[in-house]
Amino acid sequence: METRFLESFVVFTESRSLVEASRKLALTPAALSLRFKALEDELGYPILSRVGRIVRPTAAGLRLAEKSRAVIQRTRDLRTLGDDPELAGEIRLGVASSAVAGVLCNLLLDIANTYPKLELLITKGSSADLYGMLVEDRIDAALMFEPSFDISKGLEWASIHSERYIVIAPASFGKRNALDVLNSEPFIRYDRRLWSGHIAALYLELKGIVPRDRLELDGLEAIAVLVSRGLGVSLVPDWSTPWPEGLSLCKLELPDDRPFRTMGMMWPRASRRMPIIQALLAMTTGAFR
Repeated sequence: METRFLESFVVFTESRSLVEASRKLALTPAALSLRFKALEDELGYPILSRVGRIVRPTAAGLRLAEKSRAVIQRTRDLRTLGDDPELAGEIRLGVASSAVAGVLCNLLLDIANTYPKLELLITKGSSADLYGMLVEDRIDAALMFEPSFDISKGLEWASIHSERYIVIAPASFGKRNALDVLNSEPFIRYDRRLWSGHIAALYLELKGIVPRDRLELDGLEAIAVLVSRGLGVSLVPDWSTPWPEGLSLCKLELPDDRPFRTMGMMWPRASRRMPIIQALLAMTTGAFR
């Protein structure tokens, strides 16, 4: 049985449609359907249900996908058993969305130069999403932000880098008080559903500030651009570069009790990929540059 076909089927069950799965796998829907037909022929039971143009996994297909994840993982492990002492093989790394443009790009360059035989399978998402994927064993490690709750006993956490929160405002606000600005100006809120946005919301509550909400967005770059264009002010982490180019804004410092968010790495305590995880952890500090 082709493990590539099993991997394709797992991707399909995690996607919203055959077309989306095809796009992720760089295959045509017809080629993907042929893989699934080959699996059905070999297994002897249907794994897909077709109603009109809608294709969904059957109950048996969902059970197959669940079992296949362990098979695929063990197959990947076999690639690391050679005599070559250099780190090699695959690791599924989750990365918080706001770290992709800066930290991840630096990390990928360092890995390519240091461990050319190591392949990273990147999954982007919010820290909450990545935490769920770790618990469900869908990724091997995550570069994410620290949660405010106690993590599962089966997971490990290591802090790497902290970012203070600041008020960003149009450049003309450069000499104004940060808290006064939050109290008086239209406010572009960092999405409270995100862990980092929740930190900002708690700080406002602690200070008794009820801002004049204009928008609530989950993208830091978009917030910075809108502030630069004079639409309002915002309370955000002073995230690692790069910021969007051509901005006309100022960063106003908060009092000494300002909040921070901490980026780090989280992984399963009993992971079989500890040598790779430890190597990645050692390299991430240098990625903040």
